[in-house]
Amino acid sequence: MQSADEPLGLTVHSMPSPTQALDGAEGRRTVVGRWKMIAVMLMCAAPVIASYFTYYVIRPEGRSVYGQLIDPQHEMPALTAADRAGAPVSLQTLKGQWLLVAVGDAACDALCEQQLYLQRQLREVLGREKDRLDRVWLVSDAAPVPERLENGLRGATVLRLPPEQLAKWFTPEAGHTLAEHLFVVDPMGNFMMRFPARMDAKGAGRAKRDLDRLLRASASWDEPGR
Repeated sequence: MQSADEPLGLTVHSMPSPTQALDGAEGRRTVVGRWKMIAVMLMCAAPVIASYFTYYVIRPEGRSVYGQLIDPQHEMPALTAADRAGAPVSLQTLKGQWLLVAVGDAACDALCEQQLYLQRQLREVLGREKDRLDRVWLVSDAAPVPERLENGLRGATVLRLPPEQLAKWFTPEAGHTLAEHLFVVDPMGNFMMRFPARMDAKGAGRAKRDLDRLLRASASWDEPGR
């Protein structure tokens, strides 16, 4: 028991300097800021990630995929195309919606016309979801586009890219050419699916189911219209 006359012992702890206190607060703010940035990035990417999970893993309705899934996906290259008037257009402007892409030279033979027809029909049969899918025709040369295609191209995006640049984004099935396929690009610019070469009307019906499922799985991500 401490004697009444014994002085009390006090322990003095040093206080942090103002500089140390500020450094600690700044560090905490930096960490919090980084976590907030990561959270925002995850929120932006989550719907697309969820759509792929739903499509690849859950696979609604238990049906097999008709289109060939591209693994790994091909990211949109940083290229500049030209519009029909010759003005430069960055490919990055195509991001933000699902794309259904056809490739061919400007002369557009019978196969090309069939591909453009199926591309147009596939978008139309999506009904109220069609505004979430853009039709894109990538022309591989500088020749003029024939007038006979004008009506069919109404509402489509037509850009010119030389073959060597197209090859940086799209690849055909072995033994086939780019012009024989329709390609699907997600809203982040990734080439993620190609439909079989020389697809016919019956195949287009199966392709429509693939597009339905992709759009349904990503319904919360993109907005109709560009």
